[in-house]
Amino acid sequence: MRSIISSCFRRNAAASFLAAAIAAAAQEAAPPLASTNTPPAGPPLSGEKEQWWNLHVANTETVQWHPSFPARYSGPNSLSSQAASSETVDLDVLAGLRLWQGAEFHVDGLAWQGFGLSHTLGFEAFPDAMAYKVGARLADGTFSRVFIRQTIGLGGAEQEMPDDELHLAGKQDESRLVVTLGEISVLDIFDNNAYASDPTKQFLNWAMVGNEAWDYPANSLGFITGLAVELYQPSWTLRYGLFQVPRQSNGLAEDPAYLRAWGMVTELERRFTLSQHPGAIRLLAYVNRARMGSYQDAINDPVRPADISLSQAYRYKYGICLNVEQEVMKDAGLFMRLGWSDGNNEAWAYSDVDQSASMGLSLNGDLWKRPNDTFGVAGVVSALSRVHQQFFEDGGLGILAGDGNLSYGMEKAMETYYNFQVWKNLHVTAHYQFFIDPAFNRARGPVSVLGGRIHWDF
Repeated sequence: MRSIISSCFRRNAAASFLAAAIAAAAQEAAPPLASTNTPPAGPPLSGEKEQWWNLHVANTETVQWHPSFPARYSGPNSLSSQAASSETVDLDVLAGLRLWQGAEFHVDGLAWQGFGLSHTLGFEAFPDAMAYKVGARLADGTFSRVFIRQTIGLGGAEQEMPDDELHLAGKQDESRLVVTLGEISVLDIFDNNAYASDPTKQFLNWAMVGNEAWDYPANSLGFITGLAVELYQPSWTLRYGLFQVPRQSNGLAEDPAYLRAWGMVTELERRFTLSQHPGAIRLLAYVNRARMGSYQDAINDPVRPADISLSQAYRYKYGICLNVEQEVMKDAGLFMRLGWSDGNNEAWAYSDVDQSASMGLSLNGDLWKRPNDTFGVAGVVSALSRVHQQFFEDGGLGILAGDGNLSYGMEKAMETYYNFQVWKNLHVTAHYQFFIDPAFNRARGPVSVLGGRIHWDF
């Protein structure tokens, strides 16, 4: 099966290079449909530089491999200790339409194929954020984003909004209220970071894309229905979100009991400059309610391996996160995330992590005369609450972890990458990641993961 998938991946990769070459040639011959650095795609509104519509296509393909590594035991959710590889292919077709003054409608048609290493199990800081928890041997598809955004100007200086995959180009007030309603990724709006948020172009590890101690509302593809409200002021932004949650842990279907099952999040962002270098700090607090099991109840129950599903009831889970970014010199920036959750009840949507700390460095290639290249290096440490540790020691299974036993140790992970621009909107990235105590287990590892990524868009 691996040879079949690898063959399919090679064919898809070749097709992607061909499509990217065709797209680049088309850009030479005629204005593109839409891209961040080009004029608007649709006709302007009343002579202003506002788009009526845009269209973007993006493709990302990843391949990863790890050698065999020492493991004293393995369980249902373990990373295979034998050498293994994985491939993923993701294609997004995104369209935007201006409905009326300040209102935009966006839709994202997503197609995907492939699996993460060991079917996306065995690491907490999982090495491939493009690997969905629901993999597919054959290509599958869905509308991953379908939403309306309404922007209400509140005055202040006008700002230019560039065209991108989820925005139409135009002008907006510096002070404004933005309301988003529909199916989105919560990370489209919350816990953003200039240096570590986009797995198609930046770090690939889950822990660098979002704070793993935040069990953010999402189905097993990473999207969910909800409402977000943002108040922008010149130096700060306040955000609030209310979202549905899955019916079961790591599930696709959303819980229809809207009043009993939900995820709520608030984030305050403060922007500033230090010695003429921009920075930002974000403080996020969340509370989720879902039909979760209790780790303590699962431990107290004599059933072994511990089965958390036997104690499921509508319960709360809450936490707090910190997100910092700071340019330290031109073309160089640092970032950091810290996160804590109460760790008493079942992990529901993202990962099993209860405490997390990450830090990294990003360098723009302009430092070595390659302005469209990027180099990054980062590390993350992830931990469990004491009752959560005991649950895994008793054979319990989580979203990503579950070795049948546990010799507890904090999981330590490091990632470094180099993103190389090959041709206009075609980028190739080389990644190396190293893990100590994967899935919190000192009885397994260490593990090295080598990988590559191809991304093109137009």
